[in-house]
Amino acid sequence: MNRLTEDEKIGVYKAISNRRDIRSFRSDPVEPEKLAMILAAAHLAPSVGFMQPWNFIMVTEDAIKQQLADSADKERRALAIHYEGTGRESSFLELKIQGIKEAPVTICVTCDPTRGGDHVLGRNSIPETDIMSVSCAIQNMWLAAYAEGLAMGWVSFYKKSDVRRILDIPPHIDPIALLSIGYTDHYPDRPLLEIYQWEKRQDLQKLIFRERWGTASPVREK
Repeated sequence: MNRLTEDEKIGVYKAISNRRDIRSFRSDPVEPEKLAMILAAAHLAPSVGFMQPWNFIMVTEDAIKQQLADSADKERRALAIHYEGTGRESSFLELKIQGIKEAPVTICVTCDPTRGGDHVLGRNSIPETDIMSVSCAIQNMWLAAYAEGLAMGWVSFYKKSDVRRILDIPPHIDPIALLSIGYTDHYPDRPLLEIYQWEKRQDLQKLIFRERWGTASPVREK
């Protein structure tokens, strides 16, 4: 095992702590070598049974980005109905999906549930492990983007059928995420949803149990 130096350890935890879901981007192009590093980081993610179920669709054409943005905006407006009368609908509607149009690159990360054939170690017991594996790849992309001085935003509301139609994705392939990547002038020191007072970060100590559910087990940070 190649151990990290103290400075390298600080860098890893800094990336984890400072990673943000960004919604505002500059139009500056992203260097191809930086995108290559981000995709390489994704491809190094762990995957159950080494199935590697991911694909990456690179979207740079304005017309296609506009279609994706329209699809996300349609779903956002539909979801806002659920927050009527709660005092949160205005905050919800203010959450931008403009990033798809502003960022020079949007990457659609997909999951192929057939990758690896009929039997993949671990997936037969827990079918969701393919999506779990793709999520690991996305987290790697987020950390790599931060390391490269780039911002990334995850658009999480859209109809999958819309995205399949717009990007010509086969019916059995699952579009897991639309990730906008670019440079930004607005990088907050806290998560946007925390700034919007949508939710507070929960107390970690209350989320940790020992041996069985509900048995408190405080773990103190150094």
